Amino acid sequence: MPIFRLVDDLVFPPPDYADPSGLIAVGGDLSTDRLLAAYRVGIFPWYSEDQPILWWSPDPRLTLALEDFKLSRSLAKTLRKGVFRVTFDRVFEDVIAACAAVPRDGQKGTWITPEMQAAYIQLHGLGYAHSVETWFDGELVGGLYGVALGKAFFGESMFHRKTDASKVALATLVDKLKGWGFRFIDSQMTTEHMLSLGAKELSRRIFLKQLQGALRHPTKRGKWRIDD
Repeated sequence: MPIFRLVDDLVFPPPDYADPSGLIAVGGDLSTDRLLAAYRVGIFPWYSEDQPILWWSPDPRLTLALEDFKLSRSLAKTLRKGVFRVTFDRVFEDVIAACAAVPRDGQKGTWITPEMQAAYIQLHGLGYAHSVETWFDGELVGGLYGVALGKAFFGESMFHRKTDASKVALATLVDKLKGWGFRFIDSQMTTEHMLSLGAKELSRRIFLKQLQGALRHPTKRGKWRIDD
């Protein structure tokens, strides 16, 4: 399969043209318009600091249907006890910086480069990117961030500094997204962690069909609040 080089025009090749690893294009930029155009066709950026911008559309695609989220007994107990305070969109920049700083098994450095952080902070300022934060004794101990378009939430990364802190953030997000009529959380690449929480692999064809259905709805833009 050929790997496409992006030009200035905000056009992506059809996702089905991706190579077996899911890589479909290289180059371009991380402008807001390009990022949103990519998400709308099931493509996302993922690369290291020593690489050009790489664009992906994997097959299969890991997706968490909200009704499939697995709430363990221990996590349910933690939620009932109110061990953590949870907020939305309170400290987006701190969350993305913390996600970038978390060591990952088998990875050197981070894919959340300074360029990526700046791009998603801009998306947040425009009301498309959102964070969920968990706090313990006034300290930020976990959270996640992602992008919302239509009734789809594209999960980018999460972190925790205290046991269950990121899971509480995800459980709270799932509950809110259900109430707001969202369809699914796109987990992008397959991980054992997300599989354990109920995410499932879908073929690219089925994922894109579900995505197009979710995008027929208006986007919930602006800052999110936990009491919405």
